[in-house]
Amino acid sequence: MLREKFSESLKDAIRAKDSRRLSTLRLILAAIKDRDIANRTAGKDPVSDDEILQILTKMIKQREESALIYEQAARLELAQQERDEIGIVKQFLPVQLPEEEVRVLCASVINETGAQGLRDMGKCMNVLKERYPGRMDFAKACGMVKGLLQ
Repeated sequence: MLREKFSESLKDAIRAKDSRRLSTLRLILAAIKDRDIANRTAGKDPVSDDEILQILTKMIKQREESALIYEQAARLELAQQERDEIGIVKQFLPVQLPEEEVRVLCASVINETGAQGLRDMGKCMNVLKERYPGRMDFAKACGMVKGLLQ
């Protein structure tokens, strides 16, 4: 489903002659293709929509880090370029869960898995990543789980 959405958006960007959107969509499709090739060599199936959401989340995180570095180096035009790409990538992600709801979900996963301490944190995070790919910031969720387990 997401692959078709990317293809349609790519065609629209070509028609509209939107070079920023076009280059960003090509980067997304290249990342997906790279993962497809890696899966094929490992004998796995092509990338699923959940894995695509993980790829997109990783791309956003990379661009946020790059924008911060560009700002620190006083390269504001490059930082803005990264932020524009973030906006384009975010259009393909599902709506993010509010922070309070993430806290409730973290607590329910802890109860569900029977986690007792910090050593069970990985188990809780795996369940969250499996159930809510692309819908929450896992760095913040990790901090919440850690706080609840202490």
